[in-house]
Amino acid sequence: MDTYIEKSKELPVIADIDVLVCGAGPAGIGAAIRAARLGMSVMIVEAMDCLGGVATAGMMSHWTGYSSSHLLSEIYDRHYKKCQMLGWAKENNCGEHIINQEVLKIVLEEVAEEAKIKTLYYTLVCDALVADGSIYGVIIQNKSGRSIIKAKRIIDATGDGDVAASAGVPFFKGRETDGKMQPCTIMFKVGGVDYERAVFPESFETTVQTEKGELQALAKEILPFPAGHVLLYPQTTPGTVCCNMTNCINIDGTDGESLSKGIHVCRSQIEPIVSFLRKYAPGYENCWLMSSANLLGLRETRHFEGQKSLSAEDILEAKVHSDWVVRRAFFNFDVHNMSGASLDTTGIQKKWKQNEPYTIPYGCLLPKNIEGLLLSGRNISGSHLAHSNFRVMPIAMAVGEAAGTAAALSIKENRLLRNVDTAEIQKIVGE
Repeated sequence: MDTYIEKSKELPVIADIDVLVCGAGPAGIGAAIRAARLGMSVMIVEAMDCLGGVATAGMMSHWTGYSSSHLLSEIYDRHYKKCQMLGWAKENNCGEHIINQEVLKIVLEEVAEEAKIKTLYYTLVCDALVADGSIYGVIIQNKSGRSIIKAKRIIDATGDGDVAASAGVPFFKGRETDGKMQPCTIMFKVGGVDYERAVFPESFETTVQTEKGELQALAKEILPFPAGHVLLYPQTTPGTVCCNMTNCINIDGTDGESLSKGIHVCRSQIEPIVSFLRKYAPGYENCWLMSSANLLGLRETRHFEGQKSLSAEDILEAKVHSDWVVRRAFFNFDVHNMSGASLDTTGIQKKWKQNEPYTIPYGCLLPKNIEGLLLSGRNISGSHLAHSNFRVMPIAMAVGEAAGTAAALSIKENRLLRNVDTAEIQKIVGE
């Protein structure tokens, strides 16, 4: 491979703030808003053109799972009210957990503006600035070129943990046994659906009997591999349905070429999926392609080593950690098949029998060897199987709130992040 030595040059410091949040998905939103409301100067850097991450740019159909996040409840309410103003099909019988992605973009912008958060879109984090075991800034790249942002505390909400990886935090990828990662997806919407007759299988384990056969079995037989399952979700606008049906395996979301392959494969599946729905899914006979996500939905990449690590047993036992910073976390083991379509043999969705929520300890947010940095979202420290539960957006937002709170308290009290009193975090996020 040919190489080129880049000339060194001075980079401008464009900001020196209290809290820098890298990534504006649900985890980043939770962190930024909580820190700002606690009086910190806060900036978000985001690679896309909107706040919300997979919830907006990723065209996620709904909030799935539960948590103690107060901000999430606020956003549910504001989103619902804004939908009333901008269009809500009451006949679609949509609950508050359904996402109108365009409305949510506006709501999140308003919440961030009220909190006086500065946002830089179309901006990538290129490198972490570390000295004596502490992070003090990052190098970014956007249309203005390369520059530096300094911050007292930095929160990595990039999903893939780009900042933590650059800072040298140890990690492993995917499943412990073989490194395989859950498949990726491009979400898309169809219009023209007859809601009076339409079916909405919302889990891999949901079967739908039709005149032409069972729908999941038909999909596995007819759709191009590795697509082959049917997941359809109602939306707030008349006759529209969000489809979680494209599927690409063996993709590494931390590799540029692999990401590009994932997008190509998933987009190539949209046309055959729409044709399949027209022919086999009741109520979809006249459906048409409406839109598709701008952001590839990545479920799993890096798992970082933290001061503590969440295990599947912690979740199954509904363990209450004394140093919890997230409570009432609840979901299932949502492991998508890493060798094809549908659910992995280790996954449990509809048949999940656990009724008790669990907690997430503060140590899962604290990287093992770097001070000044917090993990937030699906990149917190946990096992592959535990990650399949805590990776969902409502839990990620609660993790973000905890991270933003810890960052603010550490600055106010002039303490290292590892020395923040979790009881003080609990008073704020658990109020």
